[in-house]
Amino acid sequence: MTMASPRKISDAMKRVQEQMIALRARLSKVKHKVAVMSGKGGVGKSFVAASLAVAISGMGRKVGILDADFHGPSVPKLLGLQGMRMLSGPPGLFPVMGPAGVKVVSIDFMLPEEETPVIWRGPLKASALRELLSMVEWGNLDYLIVDLPPGTGDEPLSVAQLITDLSGAVIVTIPSDLSRVVVKKAVSFARQLNIRVIGVIENMSYFVCPKCGTKYRIFGEGAGRRIAEEMDVDFLGEIPIDPRITDCNDKGRPFLL
Repeated sequence: MTMASPRKISDAMKRVQEQMIALRARLSKVKHKVAVMSGKGGVGKSFVAASLAVAISGMGRKVGILDADFHGPSVPKLLGLQGMRMLSGPPGLFPVMGPAGVKVVSIDFMLPEEETPVIWRGPLKASALRELLSMVEWGNLDYLIVDLPPGTGDEPLSVAQLITDLSGAVIVTIPSDLSRVVVKKAVSFARQLNIRVIGVIENMSYFVCPKCGTKYRIFGEGAGRRIAEEMDVDFLGEIPIDPRITDCNDKGRPFLL
């Protein structure tokens, strides 16, 4: 096995230091950085993240959203931005402008085809995320919403280590007890990294029959509230199952609009 020369190691370390300086300078223009995370996949975390970004922008704030899921980027699809590309210039990379004026950054904007997979190991993902954050010119933002992939692995850890002044994390779950067990790990993850847990949102909480008005708890009941009680955090509310939400997501139209 060929060992890297001391000069190459020194150059690499210098490059990392330069990227971190640039990263901190760019993110210093962002007042609040909020991560949206879940220990479990399939809970609608990206939908919640995109909805938060659109909702906060609708309140007159300047908002950006970082899709930090390299393997399954969903934010461009949810916001109707598939096929778009980020522009580059002397200051750096410019986010794609999305609905309600939300600035969007995603690896999806850099892939040659919609079906192109990202086949990267942990160290490469961490390096790519650091380089991306060092290059993106967000400008002045009130909020940056960071959509994290499921679990407590590479990307969530990298974001926590790179964005050291996260304002907090919003935890997303569904009502099932299985989800409760797994999602609690995300709360513990945030606490171990000294990230404030803003609260828990329960998605797909129930379905109301449009004909008879009966409420059905399809995926179980109360996991979000139990997580909040057991972990001593705020419960932020329930989002019902609504076919209109699914239709909007598939068409790339934010439901809140």
